[in-house]
Amino acid sequence: MLKHICSYGYMVLMLFFLSACASKKKFAETNKIYEKQVEQLAEVIKQPLPTPQHMASAGLPSPGVEGQRKDFEWVGTVNFNMRKPNFVILHHTAQDSIQQTLRTFTLERTQVSAHYIIDKEGKVYQLLNDYLRAWHAGNGRWGSVTDMNSASIGVEMDNNGVEPYTEPQINNLLVLLDTLKANYKIPSENFIGHGDIAPGRKVDPGINFPWKRLAEKGFGLWYDDVLQAPPTTFNPLDGLRILGYDTRNASAAILAFKRHFIPEETTEEWTPFALSVLYNLYIKKTTL
Repeated sequence: MLKHICSYGYMVLMLFFLSACASKKKFAETNKIYEKQVEQLAEVIKQPLPTPQHMASAGLPSPGVEGQRKDFEWVGTVNFNMRKPNFVILHHTAQDSIQQTLRTFTLERTQVSAHYIIDKEGKVYQLLNDYLRAWHAGNGRWGSVTDMNSASIGVEMDNNGVEPYTEPQINNLLVLLDTLKANYKIPSENFIGHGDIAPGRKVDPGINFPWKRLAEKGFGLWYDDVLQAPPTTFNPLDGLRILGYDTRNASAAILAFKRHFIPEETTEEWTPFALSVLYNLYIKKTTL
């Protein structure tokens, strides 16, 4: 009996090893491309002066024969470090499997990417260094930030947008978010969804995402159990803007807010409860 158990265990380990090797081999080519692009970016950072093309586009005279403008001098400061992300944007992949998503994010023609993907079993895939700019947020904005890709880390959840999230996914998401928050001092209120920054265009991570559970761990805002009605002078669109929502399309902003905080309400009409929730969050945001 023991012999059979040991044999079975050996087979499981071998299958795991072979699977891991196959995965590495499958993405070996894209990993090489990633490394090459990082090297190219490093070379760009080393250049002290704007390139002639950039200067010409800005209406500036081109450098002289030595490649330096006489009225332009480089003096390297000693006070700098890497730019750091200040937001985490949560998504669902809206695809059928983790392998489909990995393929999508490693094809140049798709022009989409993220920093992390978490599959249904809770495995975390990192696709990009946190300091690099992934293409996950698209044409989104939050408050005064109009280039969310440059200010955020994108985390994709392996989910088709309809099914519930799994416990291993959420558990490991919480671990990842705790690490990101600690590493980059990301404010609690800056953990938001793709649907929040792109109302009317995106809905992820969807109505099944456990925002309250995340907020209880310090990732995102949530409203109190005891609410009060807002004063009659309270303008709900102002409240949405203070939270960060783009209200140029008011209906879309209201639906995005409700999808995050009150998913059982599916219309753009303000109910007394929805107004009380918004007012509570507005007070929280303005007193941070």
